[in-house]
Amino acid sequence: MNPSLCSSTRPITTRRDFLTRSAFGLGGLGLASLMQELGMAAEAPALSPLAPKQPPFAAKAKRVIHIFCEGGPSQVDTFDPKPALEKYHGKMADDVMKDYQKAAGEVASGMGRLSGKLQRSAFKFAKHGQSGMEISELFPKLATHADELCVIRSMHTKTSVHEPAQLVMNTGEFASVRPSMGSWAVYGLGTENQNLPGFVSLSPNGTTSSGDKQWSNAFLPAWCGGTGIPTKDPSVTKMIEHIRSGTTSLREQRRQLDLMRQMHEDFAQKHPGDALLEGRVSAFETAFRMQVEATDAFDLTREPKTMRDLYGDTEMGRQLMLARRLVERGVRFVQVYHNNWDTHDLNDERHRELCSAADQPLHALLTDLKQRDMLKDTLILWGGEFGRTPTSDNNDVAKKKGIGRDHNAGGFTMWMAGGGSKPGTVYGSTDDFGALAVENKVDVHDLHATILHLLGFDHEKLTYRYAGRDFRLTDVYGHIVKGVLS
Repeated sequence: MNPSLCSSTRPITTRRDFLTRSAFGLGGLGLASLMQELGMAAEAPALSPLAPKQPPFAAKAKRVIHIFCEGGPSQVDTFDPKPALEKYHGKMADDVMKDYQKAAGEVASGMGRLSGKLQRSAFKFAKHGQSGMEISELFPKLATHADELCVIRSMHTKTSVHEPAQLVMNTGEFASVRPSMGSWAVYGLGTENQNLPGFVSLSPNGTTSSGDKQWSNAFLPAWCGGTGIPTKDPSVTKMIEHIRSGTTSLREQRRQLDLMRQMHEDFAQKHPGDALLEGRVSAFETAFRMQVEATDAFDLTREPKTMRDLYGDTEMGRQLMLARRLVERGVRFVQVYHNNWDTHDLNDERHRELCSAADQPLHALLTDLKQRDMLKDTLILWGGEFGRTPTSDNNDVAKKKGIGRDHNAGGFTMWMAGGGSKPGTVYGSTDDFGALAVENKVDVHDLHATILHLLGFDHEKLTYRYAGRDFRLTDVYGHIVKGVLS
């Protein structure tokens, strides 16, 4: 997968250079493509780099919806029940660890990572479905899909600091900005709809606490990058500003096209293989094409009332319904951000609120995709950058802080559904207290390798040459987790 195109070494762009390239080169190509579709241009546009591609191997998943719980959900309150926490509730972790010295060294070391008092879960767990999967009472609607879920209870990651851990989960690297897994998916597969971005990231404010690095293309071509969409205001014109020109009709724009095209061609002859130019051309072309497609795709009022009622008129409900509409229209990778899972205080109250906000929309998404026969080749991934400790944190009642849980990178839970994941499966485990992954441990690189495998790629061969080195999503790590494959 190594392209000949590498990073540009041209000097910093001048204002004249920028205006020439953006105003004339990019708009011309984008508008030309749009006019061709509308029957207003004679020549066909050049083949887009986003054109759909076949992966090297048979793929189980054609598209991905990644639901990212920013902050880190508590595994011991949601999908990883720990009866030992009930038994040792309120006892200091250091004292309890002594009772476990005869256990496996990994369990003992996992307990050694903890401080403070062990804190039981406030929520009851029950078995669901033919699989008997144990799920917390916080997810009553999602629990009805237990036989569709593939729960990984043995995730672990490199760091317990939010921003680096978020970068690792999204890009595989915590110290440097690297291409996100959505960008790698678009790089390898292209996208099925040339009128929409191949990679879309939905969040209330159109960004995250770490900025847009979570969906960066980094050194991959610009057309691989994610497009952040703010969803707080669900109207199309607020989510995508300036979706249409308020002053110039398409036919009037067509009169400008010949001059724009000629100037672009002149510039391209002087600067062949310009990576920045090609990326901006692709971005502007997509923007022009979105004038036709996005008004439909992002307009949730076009959904029947029964479907809007199923998802619910809430922030998460609208985001997940929009995610389904986008993947249905050929968008390759959609991220949905669910924020504020960093429960250092009031863990129980906030988990009730957050899980309640997510439960009905998650149930709706799985139901909807299954009804449309799309779940089988749509991979859904749910989870945060890490989990939370089985000990308590922030118990200062005077400052109105109740019992919370701290960050836990040593062991946490994520789940998948559809897209070739193994339904009704619980894979791996943490120690008796949920502190450390101990059985069938899954690193983030392993998760990424598995996702790429489901998309039809060998993670060791999907590479890009940059700065004299072949880079890949999994760096020099990662193994396919065969136990989660159907």
